[in-house]
Amino acid sequence: MVAQGNFEGQSVNRPPLLDGEDYPYWKTRMEYFLQGHDYQIWSIVEEGDLLVTNEKAQWTDDDRKKISLNCKAKGILCCALSKKEFNRVSACKSSMEMWEKLRITYEGTDKVKETRIDILVTQYERF
Repeated sequence: MVAQGNFEGQSVNRPPLLDGEDYPYWKTRMEYFLQGHDYQIWSIVEEGDLLVTNEKAQWTDDDRKKISLNCKAKGILCCALSKKEFNRVSACKSSMEMWEKLRITYEGTDKVKETRIDILVTQYERF
């Protein structure tokens, strides 16, 4: 009999955990989690922080909401990372920068992807 309990990924309230394994699976699940949690938070991760131009002493309620959403996006991403992965992105200033650093770490740049495809095509043709 399987023990009852909370397992990672079994809750709509807890983001999927990236532990360095199966990045494509985590990336897709994380996109869905963020979109389902608050689509504006997903937009922040994908497009960058919401901009606040006022000085801190002059923030309006709207400015505070933008700052809060920016912080929530970073916070959710941090909660979805193991210690090793968190250390990899902890110096990043925005959630978009964190997301991009993880993407490059696991998928590589466009040039790396093209090189991998070329290698696989060559191997296939040799086969």
